[in-house]
Amino acid sequence: MAENKTFMDDFKRFFGRGLGILLPSVLTLWILFQLLVFLNNNIGAPINRGVRIAVIEITPRLLSKEKLPPWFAVSDEEIADARAAKQIRGIADMPDDGVRDLLQREKFTETWQQHWYLQATGLVVAIVVIYFSGRLLGGYLGRQVYERLEGLLAKVPGFKQVYPHVKQVVQMVLGDRPIAFSRVVMVQYPRKGIWTIGLVTGPSLKLIAEETGSDVMTIFIPTSPTPFTGFAINVPVGEVVDVPMSVEEAIRFFITGGVLVPEHLVNPTITARPTTPTAASALPEPPSETDDSAGV
Repeated sequence: MAENKTFMDDFKRFFGRGLGILLPSVLTLWILFQLLVFLNNNIGAPINRGVRIAVIEITPRLLSKEKLPPWFAVSDEEIADARAAKQIRGIADMPDDGVRDLLQREKFTETWQQHWYLQATGLVVAIVVIYFSGRLLGGYLGRQVYERLEGLLAKVPGFKQVYPHVKQVVQMVLGDRPIAFSRVVMVQYPRKGIWTIGLVTGPSLKLIAEETGSDVMTIFIPTSPTPFTGFAINVPVGEVVDVPMSVEEAIRFFITGGVLVPEHLVNPTITARPTTPTAASALPEPPSETDDSAGV
């Protein structure tokens, strides 16, 4: 008999389906947005302040007094109004040139914030600087200099306890050489008769190969639902069975706990739902008429 589904059943089912479809995209956009906010607040904003100071210092040297922009001109009345308002600490004791400099910075900052393309200057400069830093430090000479500087910083107490772990995570996500899983295989682990999916990372240690007397490879056994953690085991090559599955498909398999299986590997004869025995099959079989235990 078919089960009657209520509105709440349909709502929970479709809500979960929609959440599963939209959540990865939303989280990805949120992470990228937070990365841009971090770059803008911690790198772009200081660059913007430096650019504004440089413009204020260079502009009067390049332009005549008549051609200066409106935000650069500060009248004596504006200086007097600023002194009367006392919006700046110690303004009463400042010389007129000091007050004029402060007012120029305030007016230029207001003009800067009214134009989005000016506010984006720091972010664009930060992206360009990071790009050229990667180009510079990616070369042989740049790597040598950076490794020496990194070695000095790694000796600083506190820094050396945090930096290696942060570097490992960043390189795992953004590095040029991500973890190279070459093949998807299955091995009998943790005991004979239990087959486990794993990822081949490469040949094992020479010491293990000499001890076992055979070629041995290292296999990473991820855990669900966090496949970045797991176990590294060493298995003889002859006991490893290749699986026709890509690394991406294997990662999805681990994250979902085996729910998402590639269609070409699904066994249609096996179901995950247990079969409930009928009442007749649950009863013991009656004794046979030819059974010696029956009465004569």
